[in-house]
Amino acid sequence: MHRRDFIKLGAAIGAVSALPLWSRAVFAAERATLPIPALLTADANNQILLNVQSGKTQFGGKTATTWGYNGSLLGPAIQLEQWKPATVKISNSLAEETTVHWHGLEVSGDVDGGPQGVIQPGASRTVSFTPTQRAATCWFHPHQHGKTGHQVAMGLAGLVLIDDEDTRKLMLPKQWGIDDIPVIMQDKKFTAAGEIDYQLDIMSAAVGWFGDTLLTNGIQYPQHAPPRGWVRLRLLNGCNARSLTIAASDKRALYVIASDGGLLAEPVQVSELPMLMGERFEVLVDVRDGKPFDLVTLPVTQMGMAVAPFDKAVPILRVQPVGIPGSGTLPDSLASMPALPSLDGLTQRKLQLSMDPMLDMMGMQALMKKYGNQAMGGMDHGNMMGHGSMKMDHGGMGNMNHGTGGFDFHNANRINGKAFDMNEPMFAATKGQYERWVISGEGDMMLHPFHIHGTQFRILRENGQAPAAHRTGWKDTVRVEGGVSEVLVKFDHEAPKEFAYMAHCHLLEHEDTGMMLGFTV
Repeated sequence: MHRRDFIKLGAAIGAVSALPLWSRAVFAAERATLPIPALLTADANNQILLNVQSGKTQFGGKTATTWGYNGSLLGPAIQLEQWKPATVKISNSLAEETTVHWHGLEVSGDVDGGPQGVIQPGASRTVSFTPTQRAATCWFHPHQHGKTGHQVAMGLAGLVLIDDEDTRKLMLPKQWGIDDIPVIMQDKKFTAAGEIDYQLDIMSAAVGWFGDTLLTNGIQYPQHAPPRGWVRLRLLNGCNARSLTIAASDKRALYVIASDGGLLAEPVQVSELPMLMGERFEVLVDVRDGKPFDLVTLPVTQMGMAVAPFDKAVPILRVQPVGIPGSGTLPDSLASMPALPSLDGLTQRKLQLSMDPMLDMMGMQALMKKYGNQAMGGMDHGNMMGHGSMKMDHGGMGNMNHGTGGFDFHNANRINGKAFDMNEPMFAATKGQYERWVISGEGDMMLHPFHIHGTQFRILRENGQAPAAHRTGWKDTVRVEGGVSEVLVKFDHEAPKEFAYMAHCHLLEHEDTGMMLGFTV
């Protein structure tokens, strides 16, 4: 048995159906209202202004230091229009460097906001670009190398909404914050004093940083009261390392209409929607019956998620329709999806994702020390991942070296055997030409949501299988988990060496400890 196969899903649907359906009165009295990010458009000078700042936010009666854009936590939703130029001025009021990466936007490397696009404390950076891609729900977040996980955990994230003429013609729900609802899902861990407890250490470098508190738009388990009709949920998994599986507590259908890069050809009905870190999906839900329900996340098969509270279904949003009828509809068809081109003669690139065996072993030791043998799910502890000779000394785990004077876990996650080097792009892609990228996690059963900058691609196969119907549209993240995934990519913008594009695992602690490469176009 592979060492990462130990987590059992359990009775997920049973757990969901057991969740209470509270009365409207109780709901109204006990649930905070879902915060809706402000829609941010250009000012009188045709600029969009972002300020990266520190602030204070209350969680469960305690006040924590948090970071946000134009506020203390998270940020606005930036409204962009296809073919309309945009200029964004980013001011950094933090006491440390940061960047702003436009995740999902097809823009050139010099404005993409990767780890080279550093904004010093007290400084600002202005970027201009013209969105040429289809309508989509994208997002922005820091990409400071070695600190991305910490800065996102502190609260830095916001949505980007691209609109286009074709999408406006569809009768989709489009009243922002009413029947068109942003749902930004993140987890947090807090100290006893109520501060955000972020650690990049041996265990988080191996399995990621997880929090025991799930937040939706920055608060725990809020409510929203949409009109009776079709409701559009713009879902973002903004967690550092936690995959999610979204469902309705009463098992009503979810109709997926869009993924990372915009609309699908037609709606796809699902009962459960797995979401990788960094992924977005737009989902329509029929609430014409007026009955309340919870949006929940189900247990997932992922390393580190076998123990409480991760082994139960967790409600993330209470939906309580009101009596006013809604106006949006669910169209039969959504957008034209071009056929895949011939794969003959395409440049093919092989990317092998791997973890240093020492980090692997020490990370598992740390996991067991924290959670006990239950975290291993009955697995043979001495034979993890085929490392039969690497017996774990459970009694000596207190003597682990977290990277000082010995093993350096900060460069222990790799692509093609190399940890990230900001100054040395791994290869050069040719602008405007399709390439076939083969991304392998063979030999390492850890979940790797693999994200590529500067493009929206099509998935050819995902972890050895044909992609699910709702994953056949435009994507910027693909699942790699012990198998091989293939994507068809094309880059229509330039990325010179000094502003190379990134391709990396979007489990942020893996990214911060080396599982990233730069490439030019």
